[in-house]
Amino acid sequence: MRRCRASCSPHSRAMVRLVFVSAASGWELAIKAALGQVSADVDEIVRTSLEVGFEELATTLAHARRVRALPPHHRDPFDRMLVAQAIEEGLTVVTRDVAIARYDVPTLWG
Repeated sequence: MRRCRASCSPHSRAMVRLVFVSAASGWELAIKAALGQVSADVDEIVRTSLEVGFEELATTLAHARRVRALPPHHRDPFDRMLVAQAIEEGLTVVTRDVAIARYDVPTLWG
């Protein structure tokens, strides 16, 4: 959903739920598309994600530090970054990957 403008009522602002898409997800998708592992139009996915109101979540040094502190439940570096970002930013990870549920991070769909 889109971020509520300042003119929204306090109740409306409380009801807004933001959806973030991680730069790490875009990076992973771009790599897999370049290697021919997935057939995806990365530019179209990015454009559509922003059009529907997803907020871009950049990868920061704080996220990188958090990855270092994670237990080795998952070996995929992109998934580990998503877990680190969720912990640092207080977000829920939308995933079907059961290995992510082993981390102390809220998940949806898993």
